[in-house]
Amino acid sequence: MVSKQKVLIVDDDENIAELISLYLTKECFETLIVYDGEAALSAYDSFMPNLILLDLMLPGIDGYQVCREVRAKSQTPIIMLSAKGEVFDKVLGLELGADDYMEKPFDSKELVARVKAVLRRYKPVAAAAAVSDVKSVEYPDLIINQTNYSVLYMGKPVEMPPKELELLYFLAASPNHVFTREQLLDQIWGYEYIGDTRTVDVHIKRIREKINDHRSWKITTIWGIGYKFEIRN
Repeated sequence: MVSKQKVLIVDDDENIAELISLYLTKECFETLIVYDGEAALSAYDSFMPNLILLDLMLPGIDGYQVCREVRAKSQTPIIMLSAKGEVFDKVLGLELGADDYMEKPFDSKELVARVKAVLRRYKPVAAAAAVSDVKSVEYPDLIINQTNYSVLYMGKPVEMPPKELELLYFLAASPNHVFTREQLLDQIWGYEYIGDTRTVDVHIKRIREKINDHRSWKITTIWGIGYKFEIRN
């Protein structure tokens, strides 16, 4: 029997939390509701969810801090929920490691669709060990392995969330090929992803913070178009 995927719902609005739980339970997910940030961090360790639905405005420890602490020890997918729709809030959430961001109020079908989409993207991480065909690219001082989701830079492992690694691998697997932001969004996040191209920029920024330009290669911005993994002669 296949075990149900578990979703931790973190929202101080009991009505919204119960409604979300009802939607997901109907789709055969197992859910657990908590109402503040401290309870979320405690429940994370005991419940071991496959995904977290995380409200930003929580009493005590807010959603941003919960995201930081979860990301410090795990790549469990996180979808942030907020009534704040400003671009700054969305970008900050993504920079902290959230996988998606939804504004309240939201449509129940869209919420379920996004949960399923994020879990589909994350699934290869767990299934990688069973894949015999290794997906790996190597350059001087850089090895990107999408089979076991690892990056070695200057001989040392680099921690990257799944989408950062997938984006880096996709670019590096096609050196000197220019990809538009729209193409990268489709390839890494999928056609069902409801977001904008700013998401790509945020993830490129995070990759560059972890991996500096090399004398043999670098990630190059093609202004007004997108990005390429450039090989230097």
